[in-house]
Amino acid sequence: MAVSLGELAVRFGCELRGNPDTLVERIGTLANADSHCVAYLSESRNRRELAATRAAVVVLQPAAADACPTAALICNNPRATFARITSLLHPAPHRPAGIHPSAIVSPTARVDSSAHVGALVVIGDRAVIGPRVQIGHHCVIEEDVVLDEDVQLVASVTLCHGVQIGARTIIQPGVVIGGDGFGFAPEQGKWVKVPQVGSVRIGPDVEIGANTTIDRGAIEDTVVEEGVKLDNQIQLGHGVRVGAHTVIAGCTGISGSTVIGKHCIIGGACGIAGHLTIGDEVVITGFGMVSRSLAGPGVYSSGLPITESKIWRRQVARVRNLEPLFERVKRLERAAGTAQDEDDDGTDQT
Repeated sequence: MAVSLGELAVRFGCELRGNPDTLVERIGTLANADSHCVAYLSESRNRRELAATRAAVVVLQPAAADACPTAALICNNPRATFARITSLLHPAPHRPAGIHPSAIVSPTARVDSSAHVGALVVIGDRAVIGPRVQIGHHCVIEEDVVLDEDVQLVASVTLCHGVQIGARTIIQPGVVIGGDGFGFAPEQGKWVKVPQVGSVRIGPDVEIGANTTIDRGAIEDTVVEEGVKLDNQIQLGHGVRVGAHTVIAGCTGISGSTVIGKHCIIGGACGIAGHLTIGDEVVITGFGMVSRSLAGPGVYSSGLPITESKIWRRQVARVRNLEPLFERVKRLERAAGTAQDEDDDGTDQT
């Protein structure tokens, strides 16, 4: 679709510098956009690309407007505005209402007449499918699942019994929600399975990336609150609670019964132990290993950055020698009368 720059400026609250009648049809990068494209300036390091861009218009902040060689849509948050323009110019494909002949739908399920149910979908007993829900092919929706209005299941999504999905939530391919949590009790060298009798509740406006798994609670529900964004291949253990508007990057694992606060940012490949509490507005950088609760707000990191192998081996060798070095220092401190008290894990209580 073609949209004028004047319409974009009015719709998204931007100041326009340029011809309001100019039409744009699609988005593009600063480097590769043509005269029918909208681009945006994300960071100062792209200023060189800005100077050479052939885009019809660039979305940018006021401080960069004078450096723009073409039309400009000026706003305080170019990335968010560009995202909204992208949704306008490249709308998601609309699937028509109705149930595909190959779908298997329980006679006790309730499917709204405006919903789309794709090929080879299975919908179990007493499931409730709300208005304008879109269910892609090969999805499995077990008994007593509830999907609120405008939920989108892209394809091959499995929702186990009793799962509840809030309005406008988007779930990408391969996601499994409501599988049993990892619960086993030791007995005489063997493991007894602990029944997982809770469920999973997903709030409104959540997005869940491909192949992410969210386990059902052992006793109480696993909960993902409104506006949470989960990347691909994330694992949420049983009984985890993720606070509203938190974002978690790919390959992060969160063990059971941990509570994550609101407005947190958790980087990729983090590991968070179970039964912890992470406060609101906590940032954990990539590859962080969290073994204790974090009150927040604050920024936390762990792990060594990559370095040459010979330097890394030397660093590891020195880490192995920290304990005897620590004991030598403590002996010297005691001899000098300056020793400090320690708790059971060897940390100073100062």
